[in-house]
Amino acid sequence: MRSFASDNNAGAHPDVLDALGAANVDHAPAYGADEWTERAERCLRAEFGEQARGFPVWGGTAANVLAIRSTCRAWEGVACSDVAHIQVHEAGAPERIAGVKLYPLPAPDGKLRAQQLDPLLAGSGDEHAVQLRLVSLTQATELGSSYTPVELRALCDHAHELGLLVHLDGARLANAAAHFDLPLRALTTDVGVDVLSFGATKLGAFGAEAVVFLREDLGVDFAFLRKQTGQLASKMRFVSAQLVALFTDELWLRLAAHANAMASRLAAGARMVEGVQITQPVESNQVFATLPAHAIEPLQASFPFYVWDASRAEVRWVCSWDTRPEDVDDLVAALRLASG
Repeated sequence: MRSFASDNNAGAHPDVLDALGAANVDHAPAYGADEWTERAERCLRAEFGEQARGFPVWGGTAANVLAIRSTCRAWEGVACSDVAHIQVHEAGAPERIAGVKLYPLPAPDGKLRAQQLDPLLAGSGDEHAVQLRLVSLTQATELGSSYTPVELRALCDHAHELGLLVHLDGARLANAAAHFDLPLRALTTDVGVDVLSFGATKLGAFGAEAVVFLREDLGVDFAFLRKQTGQLASKMRFVSAQLVALFTDELWLRLAAHANAMASRLAAGARMVEGVQITQPVESNQVFATLPAHAIEPLQASFPFYVWDASRAEVRWVCSWDTRPEDVDDLVAALRLASG
């Protein structure tokens, strides 16, 4: 059975497993004082610029929470889309652990617009009001769309004019970069992003993420936050080795491009099925579609996926680094049968 529920359901890429085996030879210093972590940090600087400072962690939610903790104080707030992962899928972790208020803003296509930030500054300087400090964007978005560099630059420039910082939740940043055929820094460093949660697990890692500061004046005390939040792995070399594997010979790009291609193939096939409508732009490895309601349950029995909006019979399909063309074609064939 092949799952289209999430790219988290896929296994680790063989190169990642080989890197874990190579890191498992002999002893190595603990807590990140090892050569694999040094190599991972060099890889992150090569991708995001010499000013970048990357800190491997093993959890995506933790990466987001740590990025927020490092940039916000307890009376400050974070603007995000109303479908942002930090808003709807992290069990209140940013508010409970980072202690900040989230301001979810409507984003029908998953994207924020610069002008949405202005009303949130109404209480600026008022000691009775939460002070907006950070804008959190997701790339690619939770609805499968991808911010263009121009859109990101406009958001970052406006946020900076307002005295705000910009965080990018890059759980699927690689998929957005592959979609535009751009380097990772073109969607981060070059457009003004200040701090990044780089996602590797969805991409083909066993369990690895990184918090990357793209400005030298940020993250000065981050080592203490990472330890306090339980993300300083004692055997950090095994986290870092996964990042090294994905950055070697641009494996990240090949895996993301393949997942995107499978999503495009799926969308093209689904469009040909009567009663099926693609509801969002296919600009990453995610496909959103409305189906005949009676088709959903039979399909899920053989091809697990999530219902995104039950009221509209809208579903989400996610392709992974290991999704095969025949997997996609089998799903489309079953969709045609179930929708009839």
